[in-house]
Amino acid sequence: MQKKNALTLGIIVAIALAIWFIPAPKGLKPEAWHLFAIFFTTILGIILKPLPMGVIAVLSLTACVLTQTLSFADAFSGFSNEIVWLVSFAFFISRGFISSGLGNRIAYRIMSLIGKNSLGLGYGLVATDLIIAPMIPSLTARGGGVIYPLLKSLADIFTGSSHDPKMGAFLTLAAFQGMAITSSMFLTSMAGNPLIAELAKTHGIELTWTSWAAAAIVPGLISLCVVPYLIFKMISPTIRATPHAKEMALHRLTQMGSMKKQEWIMLATFILLITLWIAGSFLKLKATVAAMVGLAILLLTGILSWKDVLEEHAAWDTFIWFATLITLPAFLNKFGFSTWLSDGIVSHVAGFEWLIGFIAIALIYFYSHYLFASNVGHITAMYAPFLIVSIALGAPPELAALVLGFFSSLFGGLTHYGSGPAPILFGAGYVKIGEWWKVGAVVGLANIAIYMLAGGLWWKILGLW
Repeated sequence: MQKKNALTLGIIVAIALAIWFIPAPKGLKPEAWHLFAIFFTTILGIILKPLPMGVIAVLSLTACVLTQTLSFADAFSGFSNEIVWLVSFAFFISRGFISSGLGNRIAYRIMSLIGKNSLGLGYGLVATDLIIAPMIPSLTARGGGVIYPLLKSLADIFTGSSHDPKMGAFLTLAAFQGMAITSSMFLTSMAGNPLIAELAKTHGIELTWTSWAAAAIVPGLISLCVVPYLIFKMISPTIRATPHAKEMALHRLTQMGSMKKQEWIMLATFILLITLWIAGSFLKLKATVAAMVGLAILLLTGILSWKDVLEEHAAWDTFIWFATLITLPAFLNKFGFSTWLSDGIVSHVAGFEWLIGFIAIALIYFYSHYLFASNVGHITAMYAPFLIVSIALGAPPELAALVLGFFSSLFGGLTHYGSGPAPILFGAGYVKIGEWWKVGAVVGLANIAIYMLAGGLWWKILGLW
């Protein structure tokens, strides 16, 4: 280890010990405070990166077990989490797109249609996600199984032949942030949205598919127009105009010839996966199980070999650190840390004028997502108490329920672990962690401004307040 990294690691450990030995705040159990010390410094280690993320994750779990903050079974419970496996399966399925040649064929076809400039390619990925978002409620399945293979094929073309690594970063972040927005626009575009509707219903608020989409459509479309361009200006790909992309893409398609047997198998598997993801609620088939079916087909037909699965290093690396970041917040919630934090926050906004108080509540709800590795986990822990306080302050009930609902998707864009697609797209390796968090922070502010201002005006027209 280099001296700089050793020093950084030493500082992180010192911070962990300092937090650990500070007496637990009133109302919080010692084990919750100790787990927070481990979690906080785990995130710090991932940001500062004195060691690879997988190593940081292993050290974090070791600390949990060694200090008896968590049992071994509890510390490793995240490795059986469905979302963690769905993320890994998405990597394997994406490899099938590449090895079969179908990924490149689709990428060249996209380039032949909208490939005049790099910004257009980014908007093309966002538009693709917008079209399928209402039909696939699993954000992870949609992002990892549909969008990720397309963007990876496109990015590899430019980072390889054209030597523009920034193109991969732009396409990755544009697609990722676009998914956070589209997830907020429809009741059926993210698994946590129906849960929000159920939680709101317990307080007498009826959120239908139509009312959700009507309230989200204006701020959502504005964000989808603004955010890719904002990311484009921040990342600044070297290749901007691609006037010959259409001709090049058509030439490559001609060279590839007609679709091969492996491509047809991959396409049929892909269509089956989309069908299962769309119809999953009717068939009572979870997205992870559908992905397992797809992977099994690819292995049985020889599109993928077991060696391919073992050599998908990004999948296994992501599996380790993402499972860890699923586990720690889950037990913070179980130990009462999330409830303690929520109660402390809401007690400080009581008595405010409703609009000011609600804005404060919404912002705290949004930025507390840095403590979560799952949209659904965050919703489960904090949505209901924050909705109750918002209504108690005098906020219009339906407005409060919808705004907190929209933020429950938008905050997934803050970090590289905050939502299902995040570890998949980050694992592609096109974006450095500092750049990812910087873009997440800027886009988060932009989305908040758009939803609060343009959305607020639109909601006034709709009569929500």
